[in-house]
Amino acid sequence: MTGPEELEHDVRADKQDIAEVLVRYCHGIDRRDWDRFRTCFTETCDIEYEGAGAWETADAITGFMVGAHESMGHTMHRLSSIDISVDGDGADARSYIDAVLMAPDGLSGINSVGWYDDVLSRMPDGWRIARRRYTPVRLRVIGSDGDLLH
Repeated sequence: MTGPEELEHDVRADKQDIAEVLVRYCHGIDRRDWDRFRTCFTETCDIEYEGAGAWETADAITGFMVGAHESMGHTMHRLSSIDISVDGDGADARSYIDAVLMAPDGLSGINSVGWYDDVLSRMPDGWRIARRRYTPVRLRVIGSDGDLLH
């Protein structure tokens, strides 16, 4: 029989596993580890990044990210304020993203800030993002002198 303490432990473990998926997404992009990145999503998924596009498969979102980042220099995706609710084999998560995407010169680029609203599913091999909405809040251009341009 499963008691309240065991159930609480299971929910905490699920939340930790889900947070790891969200962080794996960021590191997959920043390290250009596209195989790792792809493992963040269910095979068929519903992904929409406001102003950038929408995709329906793990292969499609991965292909987009490969193309979008191939000409960039260093990138740094930082998540914060991760809020996760677990309900059986499903979960909802909101996380704030602050991404710095630099040009190869290391001096110019963009700083994009917003949030992800995710629906995740427990799969046989772990949690995966089944639905994601990215809402941008601020996009700032970093000039060739390294200063933020408004």
